[in-house]
Amino acid sequence: MKKGKLIVFSAPSGSGKTTIVRHLLKQNDLNLEFSISAATREARGEEVSGKDYYFMSLDQFKTHIKGEDFVEWEEVYRDNFYGTLKSEVERIWALGKNVIFDIDVAGGLRIKSKFPDETLAVFVKPPSVDELKRRLKERSTESEDKINMRIAKAHVELATAPQFDVVIKNYELGIALDEAYQLVNDFVNK
Repeated sequence: MKKGKLIVFSAPSGSGKTTIVRHLLKQNDLNLEFSISAATREARGEEVSGKDYYFMSLDQFKTHIKGEDFVEWEEVYRDNFYGTLKSEVERIWALGKNVIFDIDVAGGLRIKSKFPDETLAVFVKPPSVDELKRRLKERSTESEDKINMRIAKAHVELATAPQFDVVIKNYELGIALDEAYQLVNDFVNK
């Protein structure tokens, strides 16, 4: 099987990485396919298993860990696991496409370390932690406690930005989208 490229977008929750990834997926010339992560959390809002995430029980997830079925996985919060199944990357490469990820910072860095030559690791930096908090509250999908947990984690995640290949500052969305497109286009065509 021919290996495609791996494009990782990581950032603290609320930084805009999902918006950027969705924009890039619409650019047919980039030949991208979204890597659906596995997760042990409940679906939020309109999320659909097999489209947004592969929702699993904690026991199912742990069985996959024991079977070494993941490219990367992480216990992001207590009993709240996320990971990328090897079968998901293989599925996308079998289609002849490049894989794009929207994953947490630790997972992104693990993929980069396992596939250093095939991976472009991009960190999306928000304007400020205060802006992150405002965006998370605006979503209205989580409790105040969950938002505070995400903000506490954001401080740690922001410190990892220098470990990524590139940092995109998402201060103005249009500029960030253009910069992301150019970076990915250059990477997949080199």
